[in-house]
Parts: sequence; structure tokens; C-alpha cells
Amino acid sequence: MTADLTAEPYEEPAAPALPQDPPVLLPVASLTTGDSPRRTPVDPEHVRRLAASGAPFPPVLAHARTLRVIDGLHRLAAARLRGDERIAVRLFTGAERDAFVLAVRANAVHGLPLTAADRRAAALRIFASHPAASDRMVAGIVGMSARTVARLRAAREVTAAARVGRDGRVRPASGAAGRRRAAALAAAHPDWSLRRIAREAGISPETVRDVRRRTSRGEDPVPERRARPVPDGPDDDGTADRLRGDLLQSEAGRALLRLLNSHAVDAGEWERMKQTLPPHCGDIVADLALECGRVWNAFAERVERRIGDVA
Repeated sequence: MTADLTAEPYEEPAAPALPQDPPVLLPVASLTTGDSPRRTPVDPEHVRRLAASGAPFPPVLAHARTLRVIDGLHRLAAARLRGDERIAVRLFTGAERDAFVLAVRANAVHGLPLTAADRRAAALRIFASHPAASDRMVAGIVGMSARTVARLRAAREVTAAARVGRDGRVRPASGAAGRRRAAALAAAHPDWSLRRIAREAGISPETVRDVRRRTSRGEDPVPERRARPVPDGPDDDGTADRLRGDLLQSEAGRALLRLLNSHAVDAGEWERMKQTLPPHCGDIVADLALECGRVWNAFAERVERRIGDVA
């Protein structure tokens, strides 16, 4: 059967969203715990500090069907410690597997931070429960870099024919598949814009432009170096050189270019830095690197939202 290349791309939420309904007051005794993304779910000292504060707690988040707490274990424990009978709760009505994703997402961005080991374990579990999730989507949930997530995925040999991006669109795991789809679409619909073909094929408009150039010269739409599947990442088809020329036109662009260049370190150099790192500095460096990754992930999300608004 021939695939329908003109069909609308499948879409689904990139990650479960926090419930927006008003919180409800539930008996403290009715809530259950377990399945936390933390290896040590509750820090007794933190619980004592919360209980001693006397302040009302923000609502905890719980799964509606099981009343299992997704986010707010320390608040729940503090409420029990100080004898509260009821607690404010927001209820999540989604699936159990999405409840865990939401727990990781919530714990990664506020309160006591997840440890590096917690984040790695959470990423591995999400690979199993959401095998189509892209590296960048998982990275955004657990608060790790997309490169680290890609290495974890490769180590576990978790594969999928397609990956779900953070914008909810399904894209081919191989960049080559997206290029071939774009070439077929361009041939079937010569009047379509770059952006429309890019949307349908799940690749960038700039990659579609390169595909058109190649096919117009009678070349394969997939460069030889990209004939095999590659990890999630930007296309290496001259985009970097064009980007450099565009960014040099403004002071803000030049500042961004300097930041991007500062991270352009090859794998061998990263390995050398890791090997020479004093063991007692490991946790500190890992935490700082994770924070840098979270900052860049947040920036990438804002850029993608702006592109979506313009489109």
C-alpha cells in the first residue's frame, strides 16, 4: 500500500500538562505515596523545616484515580507531621505512565532538585514507557542535555521508527527519512512552500531548501554522510555557515554566536576534561552542567515557540 504523503502529520501532547482546575481539599489520610523519581523520596530535615514554617502549603499534585501523590511528597509529610487533617490537592486525570513523566517534570524544576542519578534513572524509564519520545523531549522533562539523553538511549538500544518532539509532532528518527519524504512531497507538489513541506516532512525549512537544490541538480536528497540514521541534532548541511553570516549582523547575534562557539568542543576534548576532573568535584560540575543544559533547553523552547508564532 502506498503511503499518503499529503496526510496531516500526527500530533499529540509533547508532555502531560499540569491540571488547570482549582485545587480541592482532601483528607490527608486519603493520599498515597510511591513511584517517586527520587531514590530517597523524602528528606526528613526538609520535612521538619516545612512543618515548622507554619505557612500554608501550595497544592500537592495527585493522580485522580489512585490519589497517589505525583508532586509534593515533602508537603504531604509535613502536613502529617503537624497534624493537618486536610490538604489542598490538584488532580491529574491522565494515564499512569504520564503521571510519572509529570512527577519527573515537576521535581526537575522546583523544590529539592533531582540528583544526576535520579535524572538518569527517570530518562531510562521514560524510554521504556514513551519509546517514541525524542532525545530533546526527554531532556526537557528530566533536566539533562539532549546529548546525554542520546548516549543513554544508545546504551539501552531503545529505538523507534519515529520520535515525538517537544512540540508534539512525530518526526522520523533518521534525518535521511525526512529528506526523502521532503523530496517526494516537493516532486508531487511543486507549488508548496518550503515551510509547508518542512511541516509535512518533519524537518527544517532550511533542510527542505537543501533537498530542493540537490534534486534540481539530479543528486540524491540525502548527502552521503547522512545516508544512515543519526542522533537527534541540527542538520550538518552548511546551515552553520549561513547561521554565522546572519548572526554577525547584530550585537545580540554576535553574543549568541560567541556562546554557541564556546560549547563547540569535540567529543575527545570532553572526554579529556572528564578524565582529568578531580573526583571530589564531580557532583558540583555535574550539577552546574545540568543547570547549563536546563538554561539552553529553556532558550531552545522559547526560540521554537517564536518560530511557531511567526509561522
